[in-house]
Amino acid sequence: MPKVLDYNATLVERQDLTPALAIFTLRCDEPFDDFVPGQYMTIGMNNEEVAELGSVRRPMSLASAPQDEGGREFYIRFVDHPESDNPLTHLLWRTKVGDRLYIRPKAVGHFTVPHTVGADDPRVRVTVAAGTGLAPFISMVRHEIRQDPEVSLARWAILHGASYPADLGYREELEGLAQRNGLVYAATVSRPKEAPDWQGDVGRVEDYFRADRLPELEGRLGLEVGGLVPENAVIYICGLQGTIGQTLTRMIGRGFVPDNKRIRRVLEVPDDAPASLFFEQYDKTPVIPIDDEAEMVRLRAELHAAIR
Repeated sequence: MPKVLDYNATLVERQDLTPALAIFTLRCDEPFDDFVPGQYMTIGMNNEEVAELGSVRRPMSLASAPQDEGGREFYIRFVDHPESDNPLTHLLWRTKVGDRLYIRPKAVGHFTVPHTVGADDPRVRVTVAAGTGLAPFISMVRHEIRQDPEVSLARWAILHGASYPADLGYREELEGLAQRNGLVYAATVSRPKEAPDWQGDVGRVEDYFRADRLPELEGRLGLEVGGLVPENAVIYICGLQGTIGQTLTRMIGRGFVPDNKRIRRVLEVPDDAPASLFFEQYDKTPVIPIDDEAEMVRLRAELHAAIR
């Protein structure tokens, strides 16, 4: 049986965006350690209704900025079909403000600008978020704003995809940053037939990288047609396998080199080829079919032709 957790944090705010999507803010009894935008923390709860299941802990990306006081913010979706018999989100959805939880005060992870390309890298930062994969990118742009409310965010692009308009969390905040600070923000809905009032982009977020839509995306990014290449941009992706895999395979032909060590080995990427595509994955399915030799031969050829 998993050990019982000693609760050390309080739920100080909860904002339900939809019945299955919420923002939770937790305050730890002891001061939080500093963190870098893009990192995650571990949240846990004891299953008090089914005690024999014990406790459960899961990593969750931070949406708050390091400068934010009063708690740590997390953007979480309820898991309808969990793989575990003791899913954390089923326990979280029973909580109310004032309830106690466990949180590991230390944030970890290397899905950050300093850990990847470095804070001084001048290229456009194209972030690709499916659903709650938006959280680390909210943290990143908030960090910029907390340092300087007048800062230009023109080299930041946030592409966010969801099923319905109501699932586009933080939309009002991001639209404000687009108007005031020049953030490139694009939101897309994959089930537009069920949202007849939606007037924005449609399709999955990875569809922005389809060959027929790349020129439009490049225009939004302030690049010339054909300019979305590693010399001008770096790509960060957060979400499930489909979003990561489709974005990766569509951009390999442009010379974007993944950071993932296993994928680099399969694609025979030279050791000295710098990474320009980074991802944080929420599921365990391989992002590309590495056992499909024919597909790997194709991707290998596209990448090597682009980076020669």
